[in-house]
Amino acid sequence: MAEMVEAHQKHRTGAVARTLITVYGTLVYVTFLIVFLYAIGWVEGLVVPHTINDGPDAPVAVAVVIDVVLLTVFAMQHSVMARPWFKKRWTRIVPQPMERSTYVLFATAALALLMWQWRPLPDQIWDVETDWVRVVIYVVSLGGWALVLAATFAIDHFDLFGLRQVLRNQSGKSALPSHFRTPVMYRVIRHPLYAGFIIAFWVAPTMTWGRLLFAVGTTGFILVAVRFEEHDLVDTFGDDYRTYRSRVPMLVPRVGSRGR
Repeated sequence: MAEMVEAHQKHRTGAVARTLITVYGTLVYVTFLIVFLYAIGWVEGLVVPHTINDGPDAPVAVAVVIDVVLLTVFAMQHSVMARPWFKKRWTRIVPQPMERSTYVLFATAALALLMWQWRPLPDQIWDVETDWVRVVIYVVSLGGWALVLAATFAIDHFDLFGLRQVLRNQSGKSALPSHFRTPVMYRVIRHPLYAGFIIAFWVAPTMTWGRLLFAVGTTGFILVAVRFEEHDLVDTFGDDYRTYRSRVPMLVPRVGSRGR
């Protein structure tokens, strides 16, 4: 009888823990979505009240140093927490079903910090004045953001941002194993998500020094991060990924390129 009571208590405790993890993962995902959508407006200078060209005034040298530090914090968080060696150690502290959600939480916090503390450099490098040309440029830039979102859904958006893991845990299921696959857009370039970011950051009807600094910093991070990411993918998928990498370009499509 005592064993049955103990087993029942453990079951209830486990059910409560799973529910809390699900609530945590869901709140993290919603928070990420809000901050990400705000970031689109922040970069593009559309809709939101505070953009990349707004913020506390600072001497140019001070603004550059602060902005570079913020970009470095953002890049380091993404790079370090995404590495397998870090995940292996991190999951000794954070339960496995929460690992991805926790990564997303820290990434969201780093992005929010960057937007909050960014020091503007509003002097213009170029400014397109023709209305229809500005509209076309905005469409292309927003198309970059659309490519980012489409790329996440192509590889499983909800898994990428931790929601699927907590929902499977709620159902008592373990995380799905990794399988190497190449959805349609990944047969054109290996990293459409990164390509979308580069388009979104660089295609601008008005380019200020602040946006240029942001574009240079984030593009540099992408070019470095993709090397680490591909090293991890080779470790995970071996010759499958090596063959794929030899056939499909990294960021810029080429005629006749085909994935697996």
